[in-house]
Amino acid sequence: MPIIRTLILAILVMIAAPMSAQETNTGPNGTIATQSDASSDAAMAVRIRQILSELGGFEDVTVTVAEGIVTLRGTTNSLSEASELATLVTRVEGVVAIKNEVRETTDITRRLNPAIERFQARIDQLVTMLPLLLIALAAFAGITFLGWLISSRRRPWDRLAPNAFIAALYRQLVMIAFVVAAMVIALDILNASALLGTILGAAGIVGLAFGFAVRDTVENYIASIMLSIRQPFRPNDTIEINGDEGKVIRLTSRATILLSFDGNQIRIPNSTVFKSRIVNYSLNVERRFKFSLAVDWDADLTAVRQTALDTVESLPFVLPEPGPSVWIEAITDSGIEIIVTGWINQNDTSIVLAKGEALRQVKMAIEAMGVSLPETTYRIVVDGELPPHSAPNASRRPTTPPKSDTTVVAVEAEAESALDKIVDAERELEDNEDLLRSDARQE
Repeated sequence: MPIIRTLILAILVMIAAPMSAQETNTGPNGTIATQSDASSDAAMAVRIRQILSELGGFEDVTVTVAEGIVTLRGTTNSLSEASELATLVTRVEGVVAIKNEVRETTDITRRLNPAIERFQARIDQLVTMLPLLLIALAAFAGITFLGWLISSRRRPWDRLAPNAFIAALYRQLVMIAFVVAAMVIALDILNASALLGTILGAAGIVGLAFGFAVRDTVENYIASIMLSIRQPFRPNDTIEINGDEGKVIRLTSRATILLSFDGNQIRIPNSTVFKSRIVNYSLNVERRFKFSLAVDWDADLTAVRQTALDTVESLPFVLPEPGPSVWIEAITDSGIEIIVTGWINQNDTSIVLAKGEALRQVKMAIEAMGVSLPETTYRIVVDGELPPHSAPNASRRPTTPPKSDTTVVAVEAEAESALDKIVDAERELEDNEDLLRSDARQE
């Protein structure tokens, strides 16, 4: 029995020994050899020292190997180099484990030496590439100068563009194209074409961010380009934009400047002008005036209408074609409302004076017929006062119509002419930018 027990224990020990070795004696290179000698350790130490010597920068690192365990001591210029040692040593055959006791050096001279060496290497590289760099710079400067010569010429850009603003835009685009072409050629000479994609990508991102930041300015600039091309109005045109009326002085790259009928300058951003409803009163020579009158309810409306029509037709400044019109509009609290219209040549006649004179003549003609123009009267009765029907009727109209003065007042466009002179004087200032052309084609 003791013999059998001894045999069983021997067999179990023999089976368990390799299994335990396989499970616990793992290292950087897989399984660990069951035997190790001084010669293999020395060979590993020599091999690691040779590798570190060839790499350079590890002169202060000592290597010792015992039973396959590599111990590293000493200092390096940086912690990254110390950590790289462990990765390097694991690749040496036969290494069981690594004890990395390498630390970062505190010697300032040693830490600056690599930077100085890298700087010297870059200087040497620059000196080597200096001829090629000079050729690339010469090519860039030559192509850019050629672009400047072409873009700075007045022709053909002033001929192709509808105004000076668009001509300047053409010049800028041509200059940008030449600069980009010069950059591509210079980088190709330096064999750095891949850098161009990085530069253009970064420029695109920066341009997109800048565009969002100055979105209103960019929108106004684009609106200025479109307005200068479309030319929806000309100098001295009478226009209305968002309720602002006046005569056009100029169109700049930022705003449209009007002269109001009060003599004030109105600056409207071009982005607002481009998106707004523009009413141009000067585009057509013929312009219609319109006013309304109220007559008594018992008046002969047919006779009143004909009288008003004949009166307007007889005015010398009213055009026969298109002819004037008179119609009954509505029944109101103040009487029967009639509408009177007529057309004038606004280049010769003031629309404001023509409307006022036509209103005066029609009013006198209707009153000459014996038809009164009613007026709305309101009476406030306070407690204790006489009722309205017993109060003296001081506001009663005269029973006979007033005498009619048929003299036609001059309605020449003198006020508009005075404003035109102010606009012309403003436009003659050379320092002021103007994108409008009097001979430009309007949309």
